[in-house]
Amino acid sequence: MSTTKTVPLSSIKGRSGDSKGDGQGSVQVQMDPSVSIDGAKVFAVYGKGGIGKSTVSSNLSAAFSKMGKRVLQIGCDPKHDSTFTLTQSLVPTVIDVLESVDFHLEELEPEDFVYEGYNGVKCVEAGGPPAGTGCGGYVVGQTVKLLKEHHLLEDTDVVIFDVLGDVVCGGFAAPLQHAHRALCVTANDFDSIFAMNRIVAAIQAKAKAKAKNYKVRMGGVIANRSHDVDQIQRFNTSVGLDILAHIPDLDVIRRSRLKKCTLFQMDDDSPEVEAVRAEYMKLANRLWDGTDPLIAEPMKDRAIFDLLGFD
Repeated sequence: MSTTKTVPLSSIKGRSGDSKGDGQGSVQVQMDPSVSIDGAKVFAVYGKGGIGKSTVSSNLSAAFSKMGKRVLQIGCDPKHDSTFTLTQSLVPTVIDVLESVDFHLEELEPEDFVYEGYNGVKCVEAGGPPAGTGCGGYVVGQTVKLLKEHHLLEDTDVVIFDVLGDVVCGGFAAPLQHAHRALCVTANDFDSIFAMNRIVAAIQAKAKAKAKNYKVRMGGVIANRSHDVDQIQRFNTSVGLDILAHIPDLDVIRRSRLKKCTLFQMDDDSPEVEAVRAEYMKLANRLWDGTDPLIAEPMKDRAIFDLLGFD
């Protein structure tokens, strides 16, 4: 039974997933397989909390828009701060507007929850329930349903899901039903690579052949906030992943967040800024052209503990 019907969040309860249809049993809100995104190329951006997923997602959205693509970015974190560098504001969330109409979807118009950001990028913040009261997966499902009912996905070339960092929540799994490629953002350190290993394991569970509702495959790794990538490369070689882009740890990136804008909007044409812009454009072009699906084999916790570090 689908849980994407119009009901208050307070009545939504997690239920056991069907291991035959989902790739691996789980306790989470079940998604409606009939609500799909057709036509657009869909990417889901994952990574440890605080690793820079929103920064990467927003700059990647801007890069796709520079290519002339019609882009939609969906923030999937209850903090609803995914798109503020594109819109220069914290926009109302889908859950905010749903609550304002007592969860009657038919009363909403696109302008109630879709906001235009830099260079025409369409921005949506799914939001989420108050802590401990509901599942983020329900909100993501309702967001896609709203977009589909208003035909907003028909005029979209690229959809980017910016996903919360918790790999055990239904909000983590929900974008995997729609994405073609999952991208993992990591720094060159133990904690973020350790988290990436768990994320890869979760994505691979959904990507198993018997998980018919999940066509998602790993697309690769984005090295972020890192001067070197030696530890990332060591992990990638062990599990079967590749680095798609390398974003260095530059102060101008921090300043762009404080200025509430993407790097493409910064009034800074220094060589280092131009180099990062070029890296994002290269990444966008590479993703648009298509990446080979990667079948990674995640490591056991003890193995990754022993793998990383210096001799």
